[in-house]
Amino acid sequence: MSTVGKVIKCKAAVLWEIKKPFSIEEVEVAPPKANEVRIKMVATGVCRSDDHVISGSLVTPLPAILGHEAAGIVESIGEGVTTVKPGDKVIPLFTPQCRNCNVCKHPEGNFCLKSDLNFSRGTLQDGTTRFTCRGKPIHHFLGTSTFSQYTVVDEISVAKIDAASPLEKVCLIGCGFTTGYGSAVKVGKVTPGSTCAVFGLGGVGLSVIIGCKAAGAARIIGVDINKGKFEKAKELGATECISPQDFKKPIEEVLQEMSGGGVDFSFEVIGRLDTMMAALSCCQGAYGVSVIVGVPPDSQNLSLNPMLLLGGRTWKGAVFGGFKSRDSVPKLVADFMAKKFPLDPLITHVLPFEKINEAFDLLRSGKSIRTVLTF
Repeated sequence: MSTVGKVIKCKAAVLWEIKKPFSIEEVEVAPPKANEVRIKMVATGVCRSDDHVISGSLVTPLPAILGHEAAGIVESIGEGVTTVKPGDKVIPLFTPQCRNCNVCKHPEGNFCLKSDLNFSRGTLQDGTTRFTCRGKPIHHFLGTSTFSQYTVVDEISVAKIDAASPLEKVCLIGCGFTTGYGSAVKVGKVTPGSTCAVFGLGGVGLSVIIGCKAAGAARIIGVDINKGKFEKAKELGATECISPQDFKKPIEEVLQEMSGGGVDFSFEVIGRLDTMMAALSCCQGAYGVSVIVGVPPDSQNLSLNPMLLLGGRTWKGAVFGGFKSRDSVPKLVADFMAKKFPLDPLITHVLPFEKINEAFDLLRSGKSIRTVLTF
């Protein structure tokens, strides 16, 4: 029986309030309006950014259906949709690409002005929601809301991908892998023979290492207090790994000594202000490049001595690895299918969607890199 044009009742993980577990609920998902796409989810990754919402450090309207790293199949499309059709395999995009704003038209920009990351409204582009639960409207998250068996996204927030791709793996291209890999190859522009330091060896940090290795870095130093992550980091390309807790002096000084005056490229993939400063300070003062990859806590500011930059250091950041989402995601999936980079080592756990709270426990305890939930 066709579901086109009808409300679909399905299971979703609803976050009713911060610092509480998800509640698996029956929700109603309205049909897509004009320029919208309804997707049947197949797999979704559990990302630290979702956990930042639960902890309250990333603010979005609640109650909400979170989730932003996923892959699925188009169930139906609204009027005017031309880039995908029912049956297509797709990846929802938390960074949209409208192709019309100043950012989308700029060759280097990818933080589309239609993005919900600037100011989280918790709706689709028309300012309304497609989810209802217990008679109440439920907010969207970053225009994706993938912790649901069905979701509705705007056409500017979806990319059609290779029909042969394994969705339970390429879902990582929807956030974690692309964010890390792009930060090295596209944002930092890591050069052959260079020395890199990567702060934070979770799924995104390991993806930075994959990118540094692909770019030809000679030395890749992983930095994490969880030594259980060192083996995997080395497997993916780290040449050495260190824990700040093993040294009496600040980690930036340790890295400067190890690299003979400062690393060429550093990446902060944790989202802490102190590690952002350490990553900036550890890179070479005249030509080092430091990239902020981790999402910083809400409403916190850094004070900075401008001399850290005056000598020639570059400090930069980017969302989604600097990639224009609709243009780049299909190419990245094609590269994965051509075995240009691995995704399997990043996936440590695969659980049924209903075990979502267990997946977040694994993330918080440092026992998982990426858990993929399957529907």
